[in-house]
Amino acid sequence: MYKKLFFIIAVPFVMLSCNKKTSSDCGYTTPSLVASAAEVANLKAYLDANSLPYTPHPSGFFYNIGSPGSGATPGVCSGVTVKYLGQLTNGTGFDSSYKRDPAGTSFTLGGLIEGWKYGIPLIKNGGSIKLYVPPSLGYGSSANGAIPANSNLIFTIELVNVQ
Repeated sequence: MYKKLFFIIAVPFVMLSCNKKTSSDCGYTTPSLVASAAEVANLKAYLDANSLPYTPHPSGFFYNIGSPGSGATPGVCSGVTVKYLGQLTNGTGFDSSYKRDPAGTSFTLGGLIEGWKYGIPLIKNGGSIKLYVPPSLGYGSSANGAIPANSNLIFTIELVNVQ
């Protein structure tokens, strides 16, 4: 009798403990925001005028993979360690992990701007990518430190590690 009771109680706990985390388990959701046609056209005009290589993403940002990397691909719940440089389209740098922490800076992917949530999973551990992010997938209509409101952003990112 006790053996049956034990199995009736223990089996559900074992099954639940084996479940993998989903985006709802970590509190972050998979991105679904899409940039407006006007923002996409504006950013595309910049890229074309400067003869920059790019691939369009359905959400409205553009990217260029320098190296695809290998191994793990991050998800929205993943911790990532990256080295990056953030710039405005006029060339002004507004952030650099290379200056702060040459070994890389760690974040949970789901807590970052939409452009990073979409873009970083396009590469794997050890990969590199350049993201061209329209305002709505970046900081939008709010200024953020050295970033003016409604700015197109350029990020050069190396994915050092996926946790």
